[in-house]
Amino acid sequence: MKRFALIFISAFAAVSVSAQETYENANVATQDLNGTARYVGMGGAMDALGADISTIATNPAGIGLFRHSAVNVSFGFVSQQGGKSFADGNKTNASFDQAGFVYSRRTGRSSFLNFAFNYHKSRNFNYILSAADALNGASQNKLSYLKGAEGVFDVFENNGTLIADNNTFSQVDYLYYNALLSDENGDFYYNNANGYMLNRANSGYIGEYDFNISGNINDRVYLGLTFGISDVNYKGYGEYTENLLAADGTGVGGVTIADERRISGTGFNVKAGIIFRPVEASPFRIGLSVATPTWYDLTTSNYTALYNNSSVGMYDSGEIGEAYDFKLYTPWKFGVSLGTTFGNSLAVGAVYEYADYGSLDSRVNTGGGYDWYYDEYYETSSGDRAMNSHTERTLKGVSTFKIGAEYKPDSKLAIRIGYNYVSPMYDDYGFKDGTVNSPGSYYSSTTDYTNWKATNRITCGVGYTVSKFSFDLAYQYSVQSGDFSPFMNYYASAEDGPEYDNISNAVKVDNKRHQLLLTLGYHF
Repeated sequence: MKRFALIFISAFAAVSVSAQETYENANVATQDLNGTARYVGMGGAMDALGADISTIATNPAGIGLFRHSAVNVSFGFVSQQGGKSFADGNKTNASFDQAGFVYSRRTGRSSFLNFAFNYHKSRNFNYILSAADALNGASQNKLSYLKGAEGVFDVFENNGTLIADNNTFSQVDYLYYNALLSDENGDFYYNNANGYMLNRANSGYIGEYDFNISGNINDRVYLGLTFGISDVNYKGYGEYTENLLAADGTGVGGVTIADERRISGTGFNVKAGIIFRPVEASPFRIGLSVATPTWYDLTTSNYTALYNNSSVGMYDSGEIGEAYDFKLYTPWKFGVSLGTTFGNSLAVGAVYEYADYGSLDSRVNTGGGYDWYYDEYYETSSGDRAMNSHTERTLKGVSTFKIGAEYKPDSKLAIRIGYNYVSPMYDDYGFKDGTVNSPGSYYSSTTDYTNWKATNRITCGVGYTVSKFSFDLAYQYSVQSGDFSPFMNYYASAEDGPEYDNISNAVKVDNKRHQLLLTLGYHF
C-alpha cells in the first residue's frame, strides 16, 4: 500500500497560532431548550414568572421568587426522527439534563434572600447527518486543485511532501495534493466526480454550572445575579466519498476522506436580571435580563485520513492530524419577558431574546507570560480579523420567541404547553469559505457546511405534587431544516472559462428531535 503521513506543521509561521472557522464556532455557540420538565413543558417562557430553577440561566431574578428551599433532578431520552445509525452515533440516547437546589432564607416580612446552584445540559450535540447528491463535473478534489491553479496559494515541496505558502491551504488540500492531484513527474491534475455521499455522527454536550444569588424587595422587585461555567465536550466523525471520473467520463473508483474532530474546554459568563410588578395589586410582572458573552478557552484536535480506492493519483492512503488551543467569545444576549397568573389555576408567560451571532469573536492565541506579582501564567490573544469578517457576513442576529402556559385543574395536578420560534442564524448566501486567509481555514479538515433555517419547538407536559414531592414530565418536538453543501462553489477566472467552475447543488437536510424529560423534585 502506497501511504504517506504527516503531522500538520506550518511552513511559514515561527510561532503556532490557531483559531476556529465560522461554522464550527456557530455549532459551539448555540443552545437548546433544556432544563426542568416544568420549564421545558412551558416552552421556557418562565423568565418573568420565575420560581423555577431553570430560570437561573435565562433571567436570574426568577430564583428570587422562591419562598421555599427546593432540590430537583432531571433526566430522559432524546431521539432523532428519521436518522440512521452511523459509526458510534445512535438515533436515541439517554440524557442526564439537570440537577440543582435553591436555599431560600427570609430576611423580612415579605423579603427573601436566595442562593442557588444548578447544572443543566445547555447543548446536546447528538446528531447524525446524512447527505448525498449528484456532482455534475464538480468535485472536492477539483476545488483543492483550483485553489492552487487560480493562485489562492502556491504549492511547493518540503521534506518530501507538498505544502503551501499561506493559511488557505487546508488539511483537506494537503491530503488531495499529496495523494491524488500529483503524479511521479510532479504534474498536477484533478478528477471530476458524478456523485458524493456523506455521513457524520456528532456526539457530546455542553454542561453549564450556574451559581446564583437573588432576592426580592417587598415582594414587588426581584433581582438576581448568576455566574456560569460552561464545559464543552464535542466529538464528530464523518466519512465523505466521491465517485471519480476519468477525462472520458468513465468511472475510475472512489476516494474517501474520514475525519474525526474533538473540541473540549471551558468558558465562563455572567447573567443578571430583574423582575418587577408595576401594579402592586396585580400579579402581572415584567422581566429584563442580560448575559455577557461566554468566554471560551478551547482545545481542538483532529485525525483525518484519505483512502484512495481509485486508479488515479500517487498514493492510495494518507493521514494528517493537528491539535491546538484557541479562544471563542460568544455574543451578548438580551431578554425581555412578561408573565401573570389568574388566581391559583392559570399562569401564562412570554419571552423575547436576541443575540447577534455575527459578532462571534474567533481569537488567535498570540503568546503569554508569567505574572510574578500574582505567581501565575497568563495567555494573550487577538481577534482573527479575516475569520471574524467572514463570520459577520455569514451569521446574523437571532430572535427567539417563547410562549407557554400552565393550567391547574386542582392544586396537585398541572397541565402545561409551550411553543418556541428561533429565527435563522445563517445568511441564505453564506458559505464555508476555504479562501479566507485565516488559521481557521488552515487547520480545517472538512469542506462541507449547512445553512440551517428557523427552529420550531412544540412542548407539553404534566406535573403532579404529593406532599413535598413533585413529579413532572415533559415532551419536546424540535424541527429544523437546512441547505447542505459538500464544498463551497468556486468560479474560475474569466480567462480560464466556465469549464473550470466547480459548483455543487445544495440538498435539503433536517434535524427533527424528540425529547422526553422527567424531573423529580422536593421542596422544604
